[in-house]
Amino acid sequence: MTDFQIQPEALRIAKIAAQAADEKQANDITVLSVGEVLAITDLFVVASAGNKRQVRTICDAITDAVRTQTGRSPLSSEGMSQQQWILIDYGSVVIHVFDDDTRRFYEIERLYQDVPLVSWRLVS
Repeated sequence: MTDFQIQPEALRIAKIAAQAADEKQANDITVLSVGEVLAITDLFVVASAGNKRQVRTICDAITDAVRTQTGRSPLSSEGMSQQQWILIDYGSVVIHVFDDDTRRFYEIERLYQDVPLVSWRLVS
């Protein structure tokens, strides 16, 4: 691996997103540093929820928190109508919120098992 450096703004967005997901009781929140293996983004935030309604609630909380704290809106989002796997793209950060069954099916973390994990929890 090279000396890939995560941009501070990307890290800030990822931490805000992960914290917002946590506040809405998302499951198994993970932040992956994928910038060294993907040229299109620096970080993935991955989370899941027990049902489709909660998937949507988590995504709404994430977009609200990022907008409130950074003034940024997503470049795009996908999957809002199905609410099984919603992808929110901020450019340097891509957020994936799955329902539990869909996350188990795709196993996105397994695809990126060799990338570093990024700590996102706030120290109290």
